[in-house]
Amino acid sequence: EFVELAKESFTGWHELEEESGQQLLELNGLLELVEDPAQSSRDALEAAGAEYQLLAALEARGRWPVGVPDGWTALFQPEAGIVRADLAQRAFVDSALAHGARLEEETRVESLDDVDADCVVVTAGSWVPRLVPDLPVRTTRETVAYFRREGDPLPSIVQLDPETRGHAMYSLHDPLYGLKAGAHHAGAAVDPDEPGEPDPALVVRVAEWVARTYPDADPQPVAAETCMYTTTADERFILERRGRVVIGSACSGHGFKFAPAI
Repeated sequence: EFVELAKESFTGWHELEEESGQQLLELNGLLELVEDPAQSSRDALEAAGAEYQLLAALEARGRWPVGVPDGWTALFQPEAGIVRADLAQRAFVDSALAHGARLEEETRVESLDDVDADCVVVTAGSWVPRLVPDLPVRTTRETVAYFRREGDPLPSIVQLDPETRGHAMYSLHDPLYGLKAGAHHAGAAVDPDEPGEPDPALVVRVAEWVARTYPDADPQPVAAETCMYTTTADERFILERRGRVVIGSACSGHGFKFAPAI
């Protein structure tokens, strides 16, 4: 179902761009770095009829200034890219207002019982356990770092873990500094209301990876920040209805790209 959700979302992003008059997607492509092609998204892309290329390490390094480990394979997917999250969130809100929604910001909801409505849609991110305590989710504080890189944007990069096939390290074009990078699902479990700073050990780990992967970037981070993940055991989504309550969380660190369909 993720394939169909992705197709619907891709169409939805373009519709939102047309409605808002803004470019929300920057499609610079995606490089998956894998030890074995079988670990890549090749089969899923094949099933979806999506375009992709498999490149040997030497071939990939000749095409982009990217450090692909010897013996590894790079899968290039040209339609991938980034969503400008700040612009997209504003576009969603403006669209909702234009279609008759009423926006109440800085309004805390302590209990769903306090909401007088026939249907309540709960998309509370890492605070969802406060409102729906029995959801099987884990909340973690993740660390991302920013690096200076000049020149044209490169494809986003995901380096997959050879053992788990899960995302290990990732990077993408940042409009301000040039490069944003992080370690996927590497943060500590925390209460979202607890204050927290970027994990220094993770910043070092990310910087070392950037130094190996981007020869034309400054490996000294210029900024770091945190973000909250709300994750299920299998890293899938929770989308369900319980009477008048519709739950749209967790998104397990990879849900925002599906926002138009959800």
